[in-house]
Amino acid sequence: MSSESLPSHLDASSFHAPAQQALRPAQASRHAPRILMLYGSLRERSYSKLLTQESARLLEGMGAEVRIYDPAGLPQPDTAPAEHPKVQELRALVRWCEGMVWTSPERHGAMSGIMKTQVDWIPLSEGALRPTQGKTLAVMQVCGGSQSFNTVNQLRILGRWMRLLTIPNQSAVAKAYQEFEEDGRMKPSAFYDRVVDVMEELLKFTLLTRDIAPYLVDRYSERKEERAKMHAQTLAKM
Repeated sequence: MSSESLPSHLDASSFHAPAQQALRPAQASRHAPRILMLYGSLRERSYSKLLTQESARLLEGMGAEVRIYDPAGLPQPDTAPAEHPKVQELRALVRWCEGMVWTSPERHGAMSGIMKTQVDWIPLSEGALRPTQGKTLAVMQVCGGSQSFNTVNQLRILGRWMRLLTIPNQSAVAKAYQEFEEDGRMKPSAFYDRVVDVMEELLKFTLLTRDIAPYLVDRYSERKEERAKMHAQTLAKM
């Protein structure tokens, strides 16, 4: 399609055709991929936590740097200021990471309240920064009964809302109480193999996108809005 066929109302200054060259970073990062893991249960024997810990071992075995956030003590949104230590800890980890893993139990056909609370405390923006935008995300769930995908589907919706690049693969572990040894290690199974698949895919997508994330999420509508703001500010100074 030629430029002559574009509508007149299109902001030509903000309209950029995607460029192959821009998808090749000038210099690739050399540090290990940074992955933050969140889980959604405070039980003493939490299967979402056990699955998170098992996944962390896999990620570390693949060369990632992993940090697991403990949600114990995190207040409900709107009941404490953002300066609360647990909120500040969570937000610092989100800024630090290049990818995330969200793992929640399914309760009453949905993610747990603890899982949603953690996501609710992550801001969409902090000044000019969007701490989650362009980072990768893998979603998993544990089920008390037969396999379900309600929770991972909901987590995908949240991931999209938070402007995360959610990978295609996912894991839903049915009858999770049967899938872990007494010492907390996950038993060999097709469920375990799928978890390996998900962690491997997460790292691949993180390595692929982390150095070009700002370009991947650069949007025409936002460039247009920013140009309009700058124009308005210039006029106000005249």
